[in-house]
Parts: sequence; C-alpha cells; structure tokens
Amino acid sequence: MKNALLLLIIFCVSFCKSQNLKHDKEVNVLFIGNSLTYFHDMPKMLQAMLNETDQNFKIYQSTFPGMSLSDHLDNIIVARTENMINTRKKTGSEITETEKMIAERNWDVIIMQTGQLSILIPEDRDLDIDYSIKAIKKLVSNPDCKFILFTTWAGKENYPQKYCYPSKIILAPASCSPLIKDFVHHQKLLSEGHSLLASKNDLIQSKNGEKFYEVITKYPDIELLEDEIHPNKTGSFFNACIFYSLLTNKDASQLKYLGEIKPETASRLKEMAK
Repeated sequence: MKNALLLLIIFCVSFCKSQNLKHDKEVNVLFIGNSLTYFHDMPKMLQAMLNETDQNFKIYQSTFPGMSLSDHLDNIIVARTENMINTRKKTGSEITETEKMIAERNWDVIIMQTGQLSILIPEDRDLDIDYSIKAIKKLVSNPDCKFILFTTWAGKENYPQKYCYPSKIILAPASCSPLIKDFVHHQKLLSEGHSLLASKNDLIQSKNGEKFYEVITKYPDIELLEDEIHPNKTGSFFNACIFYSLLTNKDASQLKYLGEIKPETASRLKEMAK
C-alpha cells in the first residue's frame, strides 16, 4: 500500500513538472512587414504587455520602410537610415535579411503585413501577395507554425479614389483597384482583400483593420493616425493590444501597461481590442 502511494506521489509530481515545462515553453513570434508594423515600436509595446502575463512569448521583427512581402523575399538592403532603405534585387544564391531571420529560429507564429495598395488591386493581390505568402510559408521549418495575416486600415484619403500599378503581365494595361467611393467602401475593400488571402492560404486573420474602423467611427475623439496612413503612438498601442488578445486569448483590459497613452484612452482601447 505504501509503495503504491509513493508511486502515485512520484507520478503526480512528474506530471505537474511536465505540464509546467510545456506551459513555459518559449513561443517565438516573428513580424514580417513595414512601417505600418514598426511605427512607434509596436512590437516592443506588445512584448511589454506579454511580459506582464506571458513571459514565454518572445517577439522579433523583420520590418523595413516601404517593403512589401515580395520585397522581403527578393531585395537585398544595401544602405539604410532610420526612415529609408536602398535595395537591389538579389542574385544567384544570395538570401535576404528576412530569409536569414526565418532560418534562424523554429518559429511558432509568423505575422505577415504588406502594403495596402496591393491588397486593393486584384491582380497584385492574386499574383504578388498570394505568391509571397506561399513562399514564406515554405521557408518555415516548424510544421506547427501558425501564420497570421495582419489586416490594415483605411487611411485619410480624398474620395472618390482609384489606384493603378503597371501590370505584371507583359503588354497588358495597368491593373487598378475598383473606384473607391468613400471611407466605408475603402475599409470594406481592404477587409475583403485580406479575407480572400487568408482563406486561400489558411491564415489566421487579425482584426486590426476592423478594430481601427470601429474606433474611428465610434470614437472620433481618439486619433489613431499620425499622417494619412501610419499609426501614431495611440494607434500603435491599439495594434499591440489587439495582438496581445489574439496571441494569448486574454483580456487586454487586465493589463497594467499604458505605454505613453492617457490612462482613460488606454483603458478604452484595451476594451475595444477584445
């Protein structure tokens, strides 16, 4: 009887230890994007939030000014300043900084963000972004890695608006977005474009664009943008809250972290991030 009890105690202790180790396993998260991601150190804000409750999460980023997802795969950075980079196309066996970073770790989560205009132009979305997402997924060694598409927001535009890029098909006319009627239509097209990409590539879709729209329309006193498109400190804080909730499935309103945001504004945004 005593031996059986002793074995039971040993089993319980071992089981609890194994459960704790599993819970405490480091979770490596990589952001791949541009200034819409890194403005005001949003990934660092997210890390500060996670440090309160989930210290096993480690946030990394490969983010550069103006880079699309295809640029992350095709372009070598030859010079950089704080707000600008010079690049050239890679040749031969060269690999880009993002490709190097993907190879460095056994990533658990990769969050991808790209330029908005390509999301709005069907040809670019289908030929460029879709291809790049598939290529990034193939580079990742962890078969259990979760991939998240960072959905972005409509900025401050003069409407109606239409965007065109040179076609990627030889001798074809320029490829263009639909005529965008107003702010509501703009956000609708962005949401639809992101949803198509997420569905085609089995991606988890973030709610950043949807949440920005909700705050902008319900609380116009809260300014989220620094210019026509980039998030200000408040907008970057809000993005971090949204990703905190997405990664942890926890309520951001329980966090003490305020960044440099007014406490009443921070509280409202934490509630909106659910």
